[in-house]
Amino acid sequence: MKAVTLNGQVTAFAGTGRRLGYPTANIRTETKLAEGVYFGFADLAEFSVRPSLIFIGVPTTVGDHERRVEAHVLDIPDIDYYDQPLTVKIEHFHRPNEHFKSVSQLVVAMRADEAEARRWFAKATNLRDT
Repeated sequence: MKAVTLNGQVTAFAGTGRRLGYPTANIRTETKLAEGVYFGFADLAEFSVRPSLIFIGVPTTVGDHERRVEAHVLDIPDIDYYDQPLTVKIEHFHRPNEHFKSVSQLVVAMRADEAEARRWFAKATNLRDT
């Protein structure tokens, strides 16, 4: 896919990602990208070009009804980044949005997404270094 860049100001939602072990920086922004999980890079606070799992869509499994862009920026401190600018550069579509029968099934999928993302970033980094 061709890389897509999205920008916005970090907005508070319900904090569900944090409770599930995957804190996210969320933005409200218009995009025609399909709902799903993507891999890319984020600029947030003092962190630049950080590997990120990016969800675009409505997280219906946890009872939400509002479309958003959520970035789980890997390996940064879990603090509130509310009202700070966030830029995500989306580079890879991983999978479509799914509605899971339970939150525990969602967490299993999120862990698998993270493992696959870390493999993808390792490969992408190696390609860029050559």
